[in-house]
Amino acid sequence: MSAVLRIALLTHSVLPRGGVVHTLELAEALAARGHAVTVIAPAEPGQQLFRRVACPVALVPLQPVSGDLVAQVAQRIAGLESGLPALLAAGRFDLLHAQDSLSGNALATLASRDAGLPPWVRTVHHLDDFTQPQLAAWQARAWRAAHAVACVSDTWCERLRREHGAVARRVFNGVNLQRFHPQATPEDARALQALGLPGDGAPLCLAVGGIEQRKNSPRLLRAFARLRSSHPDWAEARLVMAGGASLLDHGPALRGWSTALRELGLDEGPGAAVWRTGPLPDATLPALMRRAQVLAMPSLVEGFGLVALEALACGTPVLVSRRPPFTEHLAGCPAVAWCDPEDELSIAQGLRQAAALPRPATPPPVCLDHAWARSAALHEAWYREVLAGAAAPADLLPALSTS
Repeated sequence: MSAVLRIALLTHSVLPRGGVVHTLELAEALAARGHAVTVIAPAEPGQQLFRRVACPVALVPLQPVSGDLVAQVAQRIAGLESGLPALLAAGRFDLLHAQDSLSGNALATLASRDAGLPPWVRTVHHLDDFTQPQLAAWQARAWRAAHAVACVSDTWCERLRREHGAVARRVFNGVNLQRFHPQATPEDARALQALGLPGDGAPLCLAVGGIEQRKNSPRLLRAFARLRSSHPDWAEARLVMAGGASLLDHGPALRGWSTALRELGLDEGPGAAVWRTGPLPDATLPALMRRAQVLAMPSLVEGFGLVALEALACGTPVLVSRRPPFTEHLAGCPAVAWCDPEDELSIAQGLRQAAALPRPATPPPVCLDHAWARSAALHEAWYREVLAGAAAPADLLPALSTS
């Protein structure tokens, strides 16, 4: 059996965000391979990780932040720089793996101060287009300073190569088929009842992740309203926006959303045509996916689009943008409808097409291909390569880096 690795997986929050879910699922899959994995996450007073995870969790205590976004990010990074050293020393880790820019910046600073810090690597899920120079600088430093970089899709590997001259390893996300499957459970009915969702069969369009510009939320709302007003079978349809916990400023998207609601004359709330639920209990999302007629993901930018695969695993057809990374792994999947994400009519037509597609009775092959166990094996191979490179004599490093 291969030697056990002591691995720290660092994530940016204890709230249910895509990168956090990736961290927790990867941690459990690596632990199942026999490795000693610890999840490290920052938490404000009273916060806990949003769900249980089958490995140790270490929380970095942070105080609530204030000021504009730049000030808030600076406070978060400073808090991690202060709180991480004791946890890293106690863990005696072989390797550190950051999933975000906050922990990446903290590790970059700590590595510059401590030559004994273990090698650290970074997964870039996607890069944002920041107008504030300081935010852009932090984002770049958080992966450029790492010993090695991975991306969850070929799209982002290629973008890092083309735009930044960087070499990244593709190590994809996975689908947890224990949670995401087509078979309804007794908990589903209780979860949906707690949300106040009727079981009347009216079309339910589900989107996950909250209101963001890159997720194309305002345009999705307008497309949904167009479909609701023009097709009688969608007249009672509901749009549920699940989740939405974020550290970033999504003011422009939220203002566009509010404007669209007013112009369209739509109400928003638990019993209305449109409902933003905010963060949900962990067991509720699979139930919502199994209830939905379509999972809508007409994103302008995504790192991988894991939610689409999770919905497919639940037997729910999806609408996605006809652009990477979706075209990498969903091309040819029969339960997928496509749209031009910048065309409101195309999104509306795609929603209707997706809702009319047959529901997969079992998770489609794309979900089986992207399993967390396989992702963990690829991560382990990557970690061992990094550690071998870090341990090599200096005169061998150039040869290793070009192999």
